[in-house]
Amino acid sequence: MNKQLNKTSKFLSYILRHQPETIGITLDTDGWVNIDNLIMQANQHAEPLTRELLERVVKTSDKKRFTISDDGLKIRAAQGHSTQQVKISHVEQTPPEFLYHGTATRFINSIKKQGLVSGNRHYVHLSDNVKTANKVGERHGKPVVLKVKALQMYQQGFKFYFADNGVWLTNAIPNTFLIFD
Repeated sequence: MNKQLNKTSKFLSYILRHQPETIGITLDTDGWVNIDNLIMQANQHAEPLTRELLERVVKTSDKKRFTISDDGLKIRAAQGHSTQQVKISHVEQTPPEFLYHGTATRFINSIKKQGLVSGNRHYVHLSDNVKTANKVGERHGKPVVLKVKALQMYQQGFKFYFADNGVWLTNAIPNTFLIFD
């Protein structure tokens, strides 16, 4: 991804996941915002954004962070929200036997005590493969991948959701469902 696409992707993540009010937009409860309004407000706040640039970011994002509505009029972040405006109603899914969570080694002692918690986000994010989880962990320091007994959790009443971009979501993971290798 080139420099402009990367910068725009980071801007969109910030606005559509965390701080839409900083450019004067409001997300609906499912996280959607009108694309024309987003473009207008971004440009008024010195963030150059065009429909073409926005669509290129969406199409080239390897993490599939953003979703454009079927009618092409709205956009949202697929998951990762911390803003209280958004309460996306993801469809509950049965997870595979194991899912994976990437983090940094410096968080392991805390995770061993309290499990995985969503922190300032709505959900704990999980992947269905070690490679992706490792890439996530690298963003936070020296990576470590935790194996999650997802199906066992689900069978005990925990809910799992599958986001638009292929990320698995759950509210929290007690340490008894984590495998520390």
